[in-house]
Amino acid sequence: MRLLDEITLQDEFVRLEPLCHEHADDLRRAAATLSSAWYTSVPSAEEVPAELERRLALRGAGGMNPFAVRRLQTGEVVGMTTFCNIDQPNRRVEIGYTWIGASAQRTEVNPAMKRLLLAHAFDTCDAIAVSLMTHFHNRQSRAAIERLGAKLDGILRNHRIMPDGSLRDTVAYSILPHEWPAVRNGLDARLTS
Repeated sequence: MRLLDEITLQDEFVRLEPLCHEHADDLRRAAATLSSAWYTSVPSAEEVPAELERRLALRGAGGMNPFAVRRLQTGEVVGMTTFCNIDQPNRRVEIGYTWIGASAQRTEVNPAMKRLLLAHAFDTCDAIAVSLMTHFHNRQSRAAIERLGAKLDGILRNHRIMPDGSLRDTVAYSILPHEWPAVRNGLDARLTS
């Protein structure tokens, strides 16, 4: 199976569904619960349709596999995540462009979502590396990535120009196949506690 193949991933907590236009209303409601910090790229409720179109276009071009995140406890779509920067010949992928609404933060949603994506990448698609990247100033995201057990690869300085013109330093992390069992155990422990 390829990292770009459209697939639904599910466990007892979340279902990751191939992103489609039918998710727009739930995504607008989830985005409306967030206050975006200057260093994040979370869309506002009004920006959700354009962000949905952008992700679908990138899927069509072969550069992204976007998912809507459905929390099974409520049945609502609470956010989005992607396989991005897909390098299928080298079996490398990044998990990114992830956001979830306020009601799903600090719940089972993020660890369950990461567990599904990582299992698919390593166990089904035979990935040799999964990357996770975030803005240097996004301490909440950095802490969550480090809790996963991802290892720090480094900081890409002046990596991107932000919409406001500021320069983003990107903190790059990765998980390798031999690290996946420990990461999986940590996620499983978080989901059963």
